[in-house]
Amino acid sequence: MALLLLMAISMLIWGLAGFFEYFTGIVPFIELQNEAYPSGVQLVHWLLISLTGAVFLFGYLFKWKWTPFGMVLLFSNLAVLCTIQTFDFMSEQWGYSQYFTEIVLYVVHSSFLLFSSISKSRFGFKL
Repeated sequence: MALLLLMAISMLIWGLAGFFEYFTGIVPFIELQNEAYPSGVQLVHWLLISLTGAVFLFGYLFKWKWTPFGMVLLFSNLAVLCTIQTFDFMSEQWGYSQYFTEIVLYVVHSSFLLFSSISKSRFGFKL
């Protein structure tokens, strides 16, 4: 659970920094925009990353029972976006091994959130 919390905080910071660069053109600490992606795809990218971080952080802090389901929904949307980015806009900085790693991580994290006793205890839900 601590790993997911750290990941969520990182995603929220990364997503907000990406939005900052997207809207202002100012590079926050490293360049985050990928020129291979159209502007609309980039906007959805930052929106999903920010939402994923924010939803888990909110859910974790307030023990929101819908957190696991919201995260599975967001992870599935990120997986679809990742598929589009990889197969439609493949750039040199992204490859198939990274794609499959990301998809596997979404499945592992989703399974943990839905089926682990730690998650069920934290968020107080039953399947």
